[in-house]
Amino acid sequence: MTEEIFVEEIIMSKIYFVREKKVMLDKDLAKLYGVETKRLKEAVRRNMERFPEDFMFEMSNVEFQNWRSQFVTSNAGKMSFRIPPYCFTEQGVTMLSCILNSTRAINVNIQIIRIFTKLREVILTNNDILLQIEKMERVLLGHDQQLIQIFKYLKELLNPVYPPRDKIGFKPMDNNS
Repeated sequence: MTEEIFVEEIIMSKIYFVREKKVMLDKDLAKLYGVETKRLKEAVRRNMERFPEDFMFEMSNVEFQNWRSQFVTSNAGKMSFRIPPYCFTEQGVTMLSCILNSTRAINVNIQIIRIFTKLREVILTNNDILLQIEKMERVLLGHDQQLIQIFKYLKELLNPVYPPRDKIGFKPMDNNS
């Protein structure tokens, strides 16, 4: 159980957001599958028809430069890329299991898909919570307007503004009449 949690944490740490999509990079996947990155890319190139843009894409040079700058240098570090990596979406990772037919690749893919599913569930749960908060906010905003109106009426009751009235009482007659 502890080993499974450890593996999940490793896989989750390899999921990134690129082009507003959750993706895994070719180098990370190759390491998880126990193959060289070069071999993984070769297998993908031989089967490009299986990887449309929403399954896999290569980082643009601008994205790649931004990516590298986030990790300082491209030498012996854990993010050492010399050329833009392939980015695989959940569907692309699933498709990889079709072309990398080793037992290890299949088992790793099952774990990766389970993690993507958990992430999707967490996001959906968070969206539900956000929707509930928005509903409460709208209700409270409506109440705010009502409370403002109530306070306005209370102020009017406590500090009434009366229109000027004629004085009541005896008026001496004017002798000129």
